[in-house]
Amino acid sequence: MKIVIAPDSFKGSMSSVEAANSIEKGILRAFPEAETILLPVGDGGEGTLDTLVTATKGYTVPVCVKGPLGDMVKAEYGILGDGETCVIEMAKASGLALVPASQLNPLKATTFGTGELIKKALNDGFKSFILALGGSATNDGGAGMLQALGLKILDESGEEIGVGGAELIRAATIDTAAFDARISECKFLIASDVQNPFIGPEGASHVFGPQKGASPKDVEFLDTCLSNFAAVTERATGVHLHDLPGAGAAGGIGGAFQAFFPSEMRRGIDVVIEYTRLNQLVEGADLVITGEGKVDFQTASGKTPMGVAQAAQFKNIPTIIIAGSVGKGIESLYQHGVVSVHSIINKPMELAEAMEQACELAESTAEQVVRSFFYQKELLVSEVGSN
Repeated sequence: MKIVIAPDSFKGSMSSVEAANSIEKGILRAFPEAETILLPVGDGGEGTLDTLVTATKGYTVPVCVKGPLGDMVKAEYGILGDGETCVIEMAKASGLALVPASQLNPLKATTFGTGELIKKALNDGFKSFILALGGSATNDGGAGMLQALGLKILDESGEEIGVGGAELIRAATIDTAAFDARISECKFLIASDVQNPFIGPEGASHVFGPQKGASPKDVEFLDTCLSNFAAVTERATGVHLHDLPGAGAAGGIGGAFQAFFPSEMRRGIDVVIEYTRLNQLVEGADLVITGEGKVDFQTASGKTPMGVAQAAQFKNIPTIIIAGSVGKGIESLYQHGVVSVHSIINKPMELAEAMEQACELAESTAEQVVRSFFYQKELLVSEVGSN
């Protein structure tokens, strides 16, 4: 039997690699002879760089850049196995995980470090980029990234504004004269499953601002700041960011890419599936197992388990999802090749305990899942053969 194991990370408890290894242990405990293919994946957010580099046998390049609040942080960019494609995960330079919860401040947080990563890769000669958006601590519309690459955002008096979302209220004009000319010679594939517009009730500030530390008052102010920046950007580029789908991704950096870069936006999981060759690797498999920390109604909107299940369904291969927790609204998943969804929680326990034991719980759940699945499969074959 051949089983493909393609989970996302279980945030806070297991990386996608740890989840895949745990699931494999459970499978081999039940069926030591099984052929397992491990393919840790992601949906374009945190962990995407590691997924793509590992799957393609690439490597990473360490870089010190400015973090979200201006302090220097150790980041990296990845090079795929082709030696030509550069992967930049904005969370490495501008992510939530880099800021203590007590210091989160989207009014001041900047994407400057993400721009520094791009500049370093340009200096190293790369022209083909994959940008993984997600997990950002920022709400600056990508302005910091643009500033790091030479774009000047000026106020009414012609002075450059500072960094951070709050500074965008001062933006009046944009000077592109010093914007890195090499960008126009490159191609940027933006991996993101966020379709939110730049501003408004469904925009970056209202939907994602609170999780980055924005108060209700901050949210309204940040939306006004982004609205002003969108107007200034439109005058400079002709691109109307305000209600553009995907422009609100990662605090509005999705809009910066659409306005100032030769870019294409695609669903994150589709990018990962393409570059990890999942469609080829599932050929001939009897079962695909995927998973993530929480599976609920949002999973069907393009998160990892959904993308993996759709790829497997195209080959008529069933998919089982293993999750840290299972919420409401999972019924739609059954229309896309998912045969069952299982929580790894096997008894009443506190969240902290569950997260600490996640690897063991995933291993145990995987063992029981495959025992049941293949027993039922053999039973069905026997019944058909006896008729």
